[in-house]
This record gives sequence, structure tokens and C-alpha cells, in this order.
Amino acid sequence: MRLFFAIIISLLLNHNTYAQPDGNMDNVWPLERCVQYAIDHNISIKQDSLNARLAKYTLKQSQLSQLPVLSANGSYGRSLGRSINPTTNQFVDADYNFVSASGNGNLLLFGWMQVRNTIEKNRYSLEAYLADLDQLKDDVSLNVANSFLTVLLAQGQIELSKKQVALSQAQLDQTKAFADAGRLPELNVAQLESQLASDSSNLINAIANYNASVLDLKSLLNLDFAVPFSIRVPDVEVGEQVAVSNMQPEEIYQKARSHFGSIKGSQLRVTSAQKGLAASKGNLYPQLSLGYQVGTNWANNYQTLSGYKTDTTTTNVITTGSGFISLPGSLPEVNYTPILAAIPFGTQLSNNFRQTVFLNLNIPILNGWQSQYAVRQARINLETQELNEYNAELTLKQNVYKAHNNALNSIEKYYAAKRADEAAKRALDFATKRYNLGLTSTVDLLVTENQEFTTAANLNSAKYDLIFKLKVIDYYLGKELKL
Repeated sequence: MRLFFAIIISLLLNHNTYAQPDGNMDNVWPLERCVQYAIDHNISIKQDSLNARLAKYTLKQSQLSQLPVLSANGSYGRSLGRSINPTTNQFVDADYNFVSASGNGNLLLFGWMQVRNTIEKNRYSLEAYLADLDQLKDDVSLNVANSFLTVLLAQGQIELSKKQVALSQAQLDQTKAFADAGRLPELNVAQLESQLASDSSNLINAIANYNASVLDLKSLLNLDFAVPFSIRVPDVEVGEQVAVSNMQPEEIYQKARSHFGSIKGSQLRVTSAQKGLAASKGNLYPQLSLGYQVGTNWANNYQTLSGYKTDTTTTNVITTGSGFISLPGSLPEVNYTPILAAIPFGTQLSNNFRQTVFLNLNIPILNGWQSQYAVRQARINLETQELNEYNAELTLKQNVYKAHNNALNSIEKYYAAKRADEAAKRALDFATKRYNLGLTSTVDLLVTENQEFTTAANLNSAKYDLIFKLKVIDYYLGKELKL
């Protein structure tokens, strides 16, 4: 049984899966690397980046809408039966092939700034998406920092548990020697074996908690679980960071309000809604535009006169041996036959080319109240965005005041835990010396040891809790999250 205990304790004390660097620096992750990797691979950030790209394309399209609208049409066909020839505008009773081509252009001259307001609306909307993206990156960074500190806390608990196991093992070995010499009863050995088993169980739980926290951090980073991973333990001094708690919460809030993405985004959406309302109102008024049209056509039965074919005949003619003799009073008769030729394709297109320039005034009279309701919807959207802005500022202010209060409380808890741990260490030192002299019982020694382990664990927890609370303050101040 004791041999089994020795094997288990040896395995636990030499367990290296929880945080020991393997010499490969690529597998050692400081907080800054974790934050950057999360920003580069976070799914939500990628989705928001796509939304920002869509908003960018929407803005580009609205900017290009200022250009004239141009279109071209062309057709080729065959007409059968009686129809109007497109080149002569006359009815014909014949089949023919035809070609028609046309083009149209339209330029808005005046539309009550509808296009410009739409462009500004989309511009502010794009800036709002970019502000949301920045806010999401900051939120992901804070979540990574929290998870990173959770891993550090779990790793610290492992170190404490290992020290406790080593201490219990040393005391057990010493007690066995005293029991073999007859100075202490076997009951003391049994009590210390029970304590060692309990400490070993705590170490196993600490390792399990560490592995779970590493998996949580990998999940947050969107990192493959099979990738070797260990964190770099920073040399963090709490005293260097406590000074930030001396700031007043209102001062922290004002700084956060000036750079926070959620506030910027809500403000930009209010401005975007204002431009959207102005654009909707533009639909209620007349619009003046300049139009231009061109066209031409061709038909294969469109012909022109190219000349005449002559045929001469005579009357009152007799035949003699020497030829024909016209009698007196006979006259020649000439017949003329017209010769038609098809007009070439290019010539027809050139001859039939036409252009039209016109001004178009569009006066909205009744369109099912679509424009009126669009204005009302835009006005409601503006009021909604104004409420969202107020809610964002109120939420930020509440969170800042809570974070400041939590930081102050964490400072008090940390220094209280530190004083308790120092007192517990002194008590354990005295108890150990008295136990070695046989002046105190094993039970009293174990109680003192457990108290010291508890205070050390509380100090470790209070330390990383305070670091995180102070990092939250840095988050609101817009500082880079690093250790």
C-alpha cells in the first residue's frame, strides 16, 4: 500500500502535461500572441468583417449612382405578311429581314439632394460597421485575457498542490521514522497517509481544472485542440497596476466614451438615420432629369432607283430584200424599265440615324403612399437609433462604475488574503517545529497545514482576480491588454 502511494505521488509530482514548456518556443504562448491569434481567427470577427465589406460595396454603388444611366438595345428579326416597313413607314405586303438599334441616357439634374443624402447615409453606416468591428476585437481581447488568467490561476493551483503533496510526503517520511523509533504512535502515520491521499486528490483535481481551462482557451482562440500548447507565465507585480484604481469612475467613463466602438457605432448610426430621413423626404418632391436617345434601323427590302433599261420599237415597217424600210409617217417607240438596287447596310444605318435630347420633369402625385410611409419609417428608425445611442452610453457608464467598484473590492480582498497567507505561513512554521519536538499532535499539525494551503490558494485566486479586474479598467481606458 505504501509502495503504491509512493508511485502515485511520484507520477503526480513529475506530471508535465499542464504547463511545462517543451523547449519549442512556437508552442509557448504569451498573452499578446493569444490575443492576436484570436483576432485573426475568431469567427464572429470574420463575420463582422464581411458585413463591413458589404457596407463598403453599398457605399460604392450609391456613389456610382451619380453617373448618367446609359443603356443600349439591338434586335434582328424577320417580318411576315403585311406590316409597316421600319425604314419607310409604309405598309408592305412582303416578307423582309430587319435590324433595329437604339440607345438611351438619363442624368438626374435636381432631386432635392436625395442621391447625396443616400451616399452620406451609406458612408456613416460603413463607419458604424467598422466601429462595431473594433469593439468586437476589444471584447474578444478581454475574453482572451480572462481565459488566459484562468489558465494561470489553474496552473498556480497545481504548483500549490504539488508543494502541499511534497510537504505531506516529507512529514509522512519523518513520522514513519519517529514511529519506527518509538517516539510516535502508528496512529500519526495513518493520519498523515490520509492527509497525503487528500492532497494527492487535490493535485489531480487541479490538473484536471488546468486541462479544462486550456481547452476553453483554445476554443476561444479557435485553435486546433491537438496543437501543442503552453502559456508563458508573466512576471506580474500587482503593486505596479493598482495605481489605476486611484482614477475616478467618471474619468474612466469619459475616456471610454471617447474611443469605445459601441458608442461610436451608435452615434454614427444616428447620423446615418438622419441622412436616410432626408433622402426619404426627397422622394416627395419633383425631380428634373436630362434625357438623350439615339436609334437607327435597316431592312433588306429597302431599295433605291439606280437607273433604267431602254427598249426601242417602230411601227409601219415593211420588209424588203435589203432590210427594213420605214414607211413615211412611222415613229420609233422607246420603253423604259426601272432598275432597283438594295441600299447597303451601312448606308441605311447612317441615313436612318436619329437623336433626341429632352428634359424630363417627374412630379409625384400618388404612388400608394409609398413615399409618405417611407418617410415615417425613416423617422421611426431615427428615433430607434437615438434610443440605442442613449442605451449604449448608459450601459457603458454602468459597466465602468461596476468595474471600478470591483477593482477596489479586489484590491482589498488581495491584501487581506496576503495578510492571511503570511500569518498562516508563520503558524505552520511554529506548528512544524512544535510537532518535531513532540509538543503538538498530528491532528493540530494537519489543521494548520490545511489552513495554510487554503490561505495560499485564496491568495493565488485573489491575485489573478485582481489582475483581471485591473485589466478590465485598462480595457475601458483603451490600453493594450498585455502582461
